[in-house]
Amino acid sequence: MKTFLVTGSTGATGGPTVQFLLEKGHRVHALVHREDERSQKPKDMGAEIFVGDLLSLKQVRLAMAGVDGAYFVYPLSSGLVEAAAIFAQAALENNVKHVVNMSHKQARPDAHSQATLNHWMAEQVFTWSGVPTTHLRITFFQEWMLYIAAEIRQGRYLTPFDRDSRFAPIAAIDIARIVAGILDKPDGHANQFYPLHGPIEYSHEELADVLTETLGRPIRYEQVDADTFVKTLGWDGDPSFAVHFKAVKIDQQERRLEGLDTTGAEIIGGPLMTPAQFIHKHRDILS
Repeated sequence: MKTFLVTGSTGATGGPTVQFLLEKGHRVHALVHREDERSQKPKDMGAEIFVGDLLSLKQVRLAMAGVDGAYFVYPLSSGLVEAAAIFAQAALENNVKHVVNMSHKQARPDAHSQATLNHWMAEQVFTWSGVPTTHLRITFFQEWMLYIAAEIRQGRYLTPFDRDSRFAPIAAIDIARIVAGILDKPDGHANQFYPLHGPIEYSHEELADVLTETLGRPIRYEQVDADTFVKTLGWDGDPSFAVHFKAVKIDQQERRLEGLDTTGAEIIGGPLMTPAQFIHKHRDILS
């Protein structure tokens, strides 16, 4: 039995990562921002709760104490590079054997998006630290469809991206299985960069057709500009969202989100969830 630190432990990937590691018989330190109804879930599953901020070295050190491996995930907001430096330092001090780092598929030094550039910089920080790290360069989540669920219920697949831009969305629960699989059996994964995709590649227009077929009612592709998109979703309070989506639109035009891989399926030992399966699973939210 080992001990693992999971950040974002009430989120889309961190929450199920806690569950899968506990199911494998390990101990889990679950880092949360506050103790509330959301943090009660990992606690009820058997995780030890640590309240803290990834931008606080003191708090991260406390959560990292006695840990064999850790999962680092950071939201689309400022502070990523500093948080990565703090996390790497705490891991180094505690002789952590392996870190799994959530990154962007298109991470690179000349990224159009500052958020994506920050992910590339965070990768460099972990490399400089010497802590063995697996970098997961992930494409769009299938949860993208849940973000626009209100529009889908009105028959609109609303997006700031071009209709023919291609990508293979991956479900957050599969990402969690991959993270847990690497932490549980890290041999061969140290200092690797894994582009991760879902099992089927679609254009945005084709994904609207999958929604139509699976939900049994017409869902039309509709493109709007990034500013309108974030305003529709109520995300316009943070200007970084629109800036990021404008940059990702260019990334898609440059075909940087295209591709498929077998890495995730090999790590978890089975197939990944298809978009149609995801839509069916969340039919109550999308219908």
